[in-house]
Amino acid sequence: MLAAMPVEIVEAKPVVRRPQLRQIVPLADTTIYEMEQRGEFPKRFYLTPRCPVWDLGEVNAWLAERRREAGAISPPHPDVRQRKVRPVRV
Repeated sequence: MLAAMPVEIVEAKPVVRRPQLRQIVPLADTTIYEMEQRGEFPKRFYLTPRCPVWDLGEVNAWLAERRREAGAISPPHPDVRQRKVRPVRV
């Protein structure tokens, strides 16, 4: 009689497909792809050859990091004196 092989139980992590990712991260597909290639966004993996998914925990961690960075750096204010339309009166 053959001995039973031990079964390894892997904890399932929630994943999101492209439509859900678009709702969470309002960026274009091209932007997400380019950021993935530069290592600035969580990498996708494939459940099937035509079904890319992203780890929801990694996406949420990325969003939290962006939120922290945005809080530390204030966006630059435009110099209204340089605009060509409706110049500032002196």
